[in-house]
Amino acid sequence: MDEVALIADAKRGDVQAFNTLVLHYQDTVYGYALRMMGDPASADDATQKAFISAYKAIRRFKQGNFKGWLLRIVNNKCLDLIRKQKRHPEPSIDAITEEVESPSFLEDDAQSPEEQMAESETLDAIQQCIDGLPEGQRSAVILCDVEGYEYSDIADILEVSLGTVKSRLNRARRKLQDCLMGFRELLPQKYR
Repeated sequence: MDEVALIADAKRGDVQAFNTLVLHYQDTVYGYALRMMGDPASADDATQKAFISAYKAIRRFKQGNFKGWLLRIVNNKCLDLIRKQKRHPEPSIDAITEEVESPSFLEDDAQSPEEQMAESETLDAIQQCIDGLPEGQRSAVILCDVEGYEYSDIADILEVSLGTVKSRLNRARRKLQDCLMGFRELLPQKYR
């Protein structure tokens, strides 16, 4: 994929070129949104809003890290949705109907029910602790510890200084450690 050429074509109004970029980055953008939002429906919304915003702003994109630019946009959309949800919380109809439409007992998984439950509880505990972080710390820890970005890239994506990234990560990791200690019985033996 010639990203530079696709970006240039998209800037000239070539929708197919932009769609190719979307297809290439959709999993990355959605994965970040899912970790920020904590639920698939909100992640879908944030991802869709991010790509719409990116399409509208593509002409203003300057040469550089396109992936970082997209992650900055999705980060902002996630923060907007989080703030909106705090102001106007709504129950999710998807969560209510999901178990009725697709009962979990019909799933065939290689893990035993106990292993599956333990893994699910551990992941839920981790997500709950991540959800409890302030927005800036949550963004930094997801970009670094989940997505694997370097500190300098995180600073660019979040549009903050390198020192701010380091500070946010330090605070976030301490809060996560404290939070996860409350779930000590769910953690694998080596982490207790």
